[in-house]
Amino acid sequence: MSHADDHAGTRRDFLYYATAGAGVVATGAAVWPLVNQMNPSADTRALASIMVDISGVEVGTQITVKWRGKPVFIRRRGQDEIDAGRKVALSDLVDTNAENANIDATATAEDQNRTLDEKGEWLVMMGVCTHLGCVPLGNAGDFGGWFCPCHGSHYDMAGRIRKGPAPRNLPVPVAKFENETTIKLG
Repeated sequence: MSHADDHAGTRRDFLYYATAGAGVVATGAAVWPLVNQMNPSADTRALASIMVDISGVEVGTQITVKWRGKPVFIRRRGQDEIDAGRKVALSDLVDTNAENANIDATATAEDQNRTLDEKGEWLVMMGVCTHLGCVPLGNAGDFGGWFCPCHGSHYDMAGRIRKGPAPRNLPVPVAKFENETTIKLG
C-alpha cells in the first residue's frame, strides 16, 4: 500500500462524514417544523397565567374570572365566614384532602389549607363542580357556600363538599398575591 492510497482513504472518509453531516442537518431542518407545530399556540400560552385585580372586591363578596376556559371563584370572606369554616371538623367532610395546588398534596382540608392568605380572608377556587362539571351557584346551599343545582352538591364557605354526589372539594389552582390588589393565577 502506497502513501497515495492512504491519502485517498482519508479523503473518502471525509466525504462520508460530510455527507452524513449534511443529511443530519437536512433531516433536522425538515423535522423541526413538524415538532414545533405541537407546541401550544400563542393564545394558549397567554392564558397560562393571568393577573386579576381584586381592589374592588368587598368583604363578603366574590368575583368570577375565566381562566383556561373555566370559571374561577375569588371570594373575600368576612370574619364570620372564616370562623365558621375553621370550626368544621375533618370528620364532617366528605373529602379530607385540601385539593390545593399551592401546598403539599397530602395536606388536609382544614380551612387554613384552602385559603390564599394566612388570615383566611381570600379564597380562590376553580368554579367547576367535581361531580359532572357544572358551575355551582354562590351564596347558596345548606352550608352557605356554593350549591350545584344540577345534582344537588352542597359546598361550604371553604369550597369543601359537604353533601351530595360530588366526590371532591373544589380545587384551589396555583395562585399567589403579586401585590395587595393583584392575584396571579397560574
